[in-house]
Amino acid sequence: MIRIYRLLLLFLSPGVVFAQESVIADVKIQGANRTKASFIKKIIDLRPGMVLDSALMEQDMTRLKRLPSVSHAYYQVFSSNDGRHNVFYNLEENFTLIPFANLFSSANDDFAFRVGLQEFNTFGNNITLGGFYQLDVFNSFGFSIRAPYLFSNRLGLAFNYNNFTTQEPVFFANATADYRYNNEGFELLGLYELNFKNRIELGGSFFTEDYEYLSGATDPSVPQALKVDKHLIKLIYNFDAISYDYQYLSGFRSSLNFQYVGTTDEVLPPFLIGFNDFAYFHRVGERGNWASRLRLGLASNVDTPFAPFTVDNNLNIRGVGNTIDRGTGAIVFNTEYRHTIIDKDWFVLQSNVFIDGGSWRNPGGDFSDFGDNQNIRIYPGFGLRLMHKRIFNAIFRIDYGYGISKDADRGLVFGIGQYF
Repeated sequence: MIRIYRLLLLFLSPGVVFAQESVIADVKIQGANRTKASFIKKIIDLRPGMVLDSALMEQDMTRLKRLPSVSHAYYQVFSSNDGRHNVFYNLEENFTLIPFANLFSSANDDFAFRVGLQEFNTFGNNITLGGFYQLDVFNSFGFSIRAPYLFSNRLGLAFNYNNFTTQEPVFFANATADYRYNNEGFELLGLYELNFKNRIELGGSFFTEDYEYLSGATDPSVPQALKVDKHLIKLIYNFDAISYDYQYLSGFRSSLNFQYVGTTDEVLPPFLIGFNDFAYFHRVGERGNWASRLRLGLASNVDTPFAPFTVDNNLNIRGVGNTIDRGTGAIVFNTEYRHTIIDKDWFVLQSNVFIDGGSWRNPGGDFSDFGDNQNIRIYPGFGLRLMHKRIFNAIFRIDYGYGISKDADRGLVFGIGQYF
């Protein structure tokens, strides 16, 4: 009996030693000054008692780099005398109280701007809290809060209140009119992370749209004043397989946005709208980055001058002007090459050359509208990026787009953050 016991110990001992050598004793967080270490431990997947797994640790590094509060992250593994491992997650933090500004103009002297302030790491838990003021002929303002890990490492909430007022062109019968447009409402979304690469957002909003005629052509079938209460149900699905190395990105990302908009007025009937943004990033040598985005969108094909998709240089085509057309479908492609000219410890100067192009389906039209010369816009251009590597999203951009399609415009677009 004693011999059998000793034989069992002989066979089992190597397995026990191997397990001890592979088990994590502790996970320690270093460099988390403004971010709570308890929050970092909440969202990472590595835990004490697990078997050492380099793939899982690399995944945690990518997750941490996605956080607004983290500019860079790396891990270290130290073995203790008993053969167990202590893992250190080291963070380089961002400054996260960020003012922002977007300015855009065209050759027709259109000018608008938005300024605001956001804290991306409220309470050290990567909760985003912010507000903005916008001047686009009229005054607008809003505030928002986004807490993706409010309830757990997967579940959170987002809330937005906006009061937008702009001068909007309305297109009908080969003519154009200008309306004062106001949109006031609030939105509540639930945020859920399915796994490392997949997230969904689900919720809705209640808002009021108010149109008031200012100038231009008129039509008996188009009201000069209209105020409508609406509700919206929204589903967003995000797939993110992007790898981050400071200003350099590589990989693929997809974002699907699907909405149902209900209304209390037949002039602005209920409609469905959906669009998907596909983005691909590729490293080129040591200092180059190729970036591309494709947007495909369709809405209910209602023949209305208030169609949901717009052509605007701050959204899709740089240099085209501020809301120059509308449609019930959109195909937009943006591609650019970014090259780092200067890369210091905290400062980066980056240049870019781009081509923005797109086409729209007319309200009540058909898919052949996408091939109509009147609807196609092509705008090549160039720009500069000034970046601070220790401040989240501290990228000041300026782009100049020059249209080469029919009746094209040209203009400058300023903003904070990469265009896409």
